[in-house]
Amino acid sequence: MPFDTPLAQEIWDKKYRFRSASKEDANLAGTLDRVASAVARAEKPAKRKEWTSRFRDALTNFQFIPAGRILAGAGTGRNVTLFNCFVMGTIPDDLPGIFEHLREAAMTMQQGGGVGMDFSTIRPSGAPVVGVGAHASGPLSFMDTWDAMCRTIMSAGQRRGAMMGCLRIDHPDIEAFIDAKRDGARFRNFNLSVLVTDAFMEALESGADWTLQHAGTPYRTVAARDLWDRLMQATYDAAEPGVIFIDRVNSDNNLAGIETISASNPCGEQMLPPYGACLLGSINLARLVKAPFEQEAALDVDQLERLTESAVRFLDNVIDISRFPLEAQEREAKAKRRIGLGITGLADALIFCGARYGSPDALAKTELWLGAIKRAAYRTSALLAGEKGTYPLYDAAVLDRPNLLELDEETRALIKAHGLRNGCLTSIAPTGTTSLLADNVSSGVEPVFAFSYIRKVKQADGSTRDEAVTDYALALWKSLHGDMPPPEETFVSVQTLTPADHVRMQAAAQKHVDSSISKTVNCPAGINFDAFKDIYLEGYRLGCKGLTTYRPNAITGSVLSTIDPAASTQDETGLPPRSARLTGATYKLKWPPIAHAVYVTINDSEEGQNTRPFEIFVNSKNMEHYAWTLALTRMISAVFRRGGDVSFVAEELQAVFDPQGGAFMDGRYVPSLPAAIGRIVAEHLGHADAAASTVQDESARCCPKCGQKALVRKEGCDTCLECGHSKCG
Repeated sequence: MPFDTPLAQEIWDKKYRFRSASKEDANLAGTLDRVASAVARAEKPAKRKEWTSRFRDALTNFQFIPAGRILAGAGTGRNVTLFNCFVMGTIPDDLPGIFEHLREAAMTMQQGGGVGMDFSTIRPSGAPVVGVGAHASGPLSFMDTWDAMCRTIMSAGQRRGAMMGCLRIDHPDIEAFIDAKRDGARFRNFNLSVLVTDAFMEALESGADWTLQHAGTPYRTVAARDLWDRLMQATYDAAEPGVIFIDRVNSDNNLAGIETISASNPCGEQMLPPYGACLLGSINLARLVKAPFEQEAALDVDQLERLTESAVRFLDNVIDISRFPLEAQEREAKAKRRIGLGITGLADALIFCGARYGSPDALAKTELWLGAIKRAAYRTSALLAGEKGTYPLYDAAVLDRPNLLELDEETRALIKAHGLRNGCLTSIAPTGTTSLLADNVSSGVEPVFAFSYIRKVKQADGSTRDEAVTDYALALWKSLHGDMPPPEETFVSVQTLTPADHVRMQAAAQKHVDSSISKTVNCPAGINFDAFKDIYLEGYRLGCKGLTTYRPNAITGSVLSTIDPAASTQDETGLPPRSARLTGATYKLKWPPIAHAVYVTINDSEEGQNTRPFEIFVNSKNMEHYAWTLALTRMISAVFRRGGDVSFVAEELQAVFDPQGGAFMDGRYVPSLPAAIGRIVAEHLGHADAAASTVQDESARCCPKCGQKALVRKEGCDTCLECGHSKCG
């Protein structure tokens, strides 16, 4: 099975291809053979050949895509876990216990697992510590130690660690938690989510006050509306925190009778109990549509259900062949046999069927397809229970749980007869890298981010060439219709959708998903706060279990910023006056030698039908650069405002050499941070050879791995559209 795109080939070779001193995967077919054979070893010897073949068929043409941990680790003999998602144990409110749980999180991340923690159990800042005459430093101070640990684990391995930090909406330190990501230097390895209760939502709706308390002790009272507005303003400004509607999570949980959930994995699709673990896989809906773009286009539901049967058995087997970082995680996983079967390629499948993402037709098709997966998954789990036994903690009362009450009578009868092999079956996870592997199919339940862009492909001689990367749906359209423009009403992307489109689609999918959904409500940078502030509230009303948003924005707070060069000296210098309102662009630059992003804003002045650069601002968290960035921006702005040909500014900056060393960006060596800024100036001036990326979206940021301006936020993760680098956290 050859790759259709060089990007997919590159991702396979770097991320999923197994190599050792004695053997390696010869090609993608070899990787899939390895995975299918390894997973089939959980079957009885007489059945292994049959199931190896059936699993291999499911993997063919990326119909079923196991999560990256499984693709990279199954059958290799490496000491790694095949599970993506973990929530750590309940953190005790004492120093030895806190650091023991820090150790356990480090061990889990060392084997490749992302972790989530609820820090609500730790007493608030300023609370007395009985017996030592001291006062507590609060949960956020301990989160700093987790953040430092994750940074260390990241530096020792190939993949960056990922964590989710949660805090209850009634914790006395919740306001500091809400504002924490305003400081761009803090909690860089965390995603943050507020655990929002039904009681708080009732107080919000009624305009009541809200008591902040810990361990039954009230500390103070705030207006619920003020606290919610603070949360939404922080999310608007810094894209975090997200929210988890924790009471809904627990009330809808199949296993509510035997566990309490208080945190999620880093990307939010798996809400798990203490030491909970879950593994992931996705059915590629885009591969199952017959007659795409035709009037009779439709997804083959029978094929979807057959594929679901193989996928459920596949994931159930992975539980038995995987290693686990901690014994407690293994006990939890095998006692409940939780799996997370999801989807990818939804947006492309909708395009094939002529349904606009977010439209009533798209909502109906999403519910139809996910409903079919749910039924097939539960039927398969019941039949597996009859063959191999139920999960050890199975209780027939599960038939009364909300997710099972909605099943058809035939499926319920099977469960009543056999029980269930798996306590929970479905979730929808991020599929950024594996979707790129599957020839750039749309990711998870997200809309298409960009239909086409250019990336640089490294050649054997060290040179690079430009390679067009096209979304799977657009590539198929071109293969069928040539240069005929695709229909605008269905070929919609993140840039043309409203937040309401995102929330409606997430809510439609959530109706048929046991756990939760990793999804980002992408918003334009210029969205008004009044249009933004009710996104989480609308998600709650529609039945979502959690939400996160992303709005491109330079994080405010203690940001180094230059002084407006037009503020008080324009009369003395003779420079032209500044208009009250200018338009321009902000570029996010990730300079590899430093931890903090640099934001470069260039504003333009209109002169008739033309525009020219008028001023530049450089913002960074790193105070080390304060003096020279202030001087640089003042001088460049003065040059810009004098007019004429200013292309020499970019040329001079790009020639600046830093004796401490530069960095590789876009396959080129950039000799200094000023040179990197010079490349941005050149790009803004329209110099094609200096453009860092051709992804046409203002929210794209510079990738920390390849330096391309192609890092986008989706499904709670940063994903590079150029090199495939991804980071959740």
